Amino acid sequence: MDTPTPLFSLLCFFLFSLFLGEEQHVVEGSRVWTFGFRPNMLFVFGDSYADTGNNRKALASSWKLPYGITFPGKPAGRFSDGRVLTDFIAAGYLGIKTPVPYRYRKELGGRLKYGLNFAYGGTGVFDTPAPEPNMTTQIDFLQQLLNDSVYSKRALKTSVALVSLAGNDYSNYIATNGSTAGFPAFIGRVVNQLKVNLKRIHNLGVRKIAASALQPLGCLPQSTAQFSFEQCNESENALVGLHNQLLAQAVNDLNKETNSSSFFVLDMYNAFWNVFNQKQAHQVSPTFVNPFEPCCVGVSAAFSCGSVDENGVKQYTLCSNPKSKFFWDTVHPTEQGWRAVYSTPALQSSLKQFW
Repeated sequence: MDTPTPLFSLLCFFLFSLFLGEEQHVVEGSRVWTFGFRPNMLFVFGDSYADTGNNRKALASSWKLPYGITFPGKPAGRFSDGRVLTDFIAAGYLGIKTPVPYRYRKELGGRLKYGLNFAYGGTGVFDTPAPEPNMTTQIDFLQQLLNDSVYSKRALKTSVALVSLAGNDYSNYIATNGSTAGFPAFIGRVVNQLKVNLKRIHNLGVRKIAASALQPLGCLPQSTAQFSFEQCNESENALVGLHNQLLAQAVNDLNKETNSSSFFVLDMYNAFWNVFNQKQAHQVSPTFVNPFEPCCVGVSAAFSCGSVDENGVKQYTLCSNPKSKFFWDTVHPTEQGWRAVYSTPALQSSLKQFW
């Protein structure tokens, strides 16, 4: 066996430090498990709402300052100033360490017992402009790990999965001049493929699968900017409503087909609205004075959070306190925003279906 080089050892230490300590800090809402089932692994499939560091550094803003300034204090691949949905569900609810990104499965092999995160920012159910694996390919990765005996189907019986994606499919549809009349049919295609993918994850052995409903896309800062961050785009939210309706039906069908309660919807839509309406859950949560206005934005439409010019000069503005803002950039919540979403009655009620 080759002796690890000092550089390789240093890399492993650096990667480990990026994920160390999450479970000690995100503890609100942790569940006391009953009825003999306690998940000990979490597998994550999705996009930037769930990604904790899979995107390539050369391509993703999540590896640039000021991303990661709240946690872990430097850019670490999360599309936020700190922790994201995956962290809160893993450490906060399931009581396990946040699963490491798939790209670090070899360097951080000791953490594979907690599952893996296959989510890549920018991806969708189908291909998007992001040169990263779509949902089908993400599931292929888990299939290959089973084929290679990294995991066994028996071990997966104590695992659960989080699926969080589809927003990028719709952004891509709009960007490629998809017609308004054809949008409902495209939503049907997306949900039908999601249904196929959810069933495939179940067939691999995963016991419980949470499929995230879409958040109100019309309330993201990229949509509310045209209204001075004062109101949502209700046309976009109506399309989100159709997606979520079809997703709920697909999940019900899957439970009937498998004669189980293995599939459920994570009510992200109402969780976001709980926060927007300042109806927080059981813990003390902040009041976001204007929840649609982001903390970090480009100085013009040509730039975004994390942008610098050819001389390395920042081309973005940053709020003085990310904890005061629900949104970090024009798409993603801050850590405090995710904490508020996680704490809502809508999400806590959904999470109970993990057991």
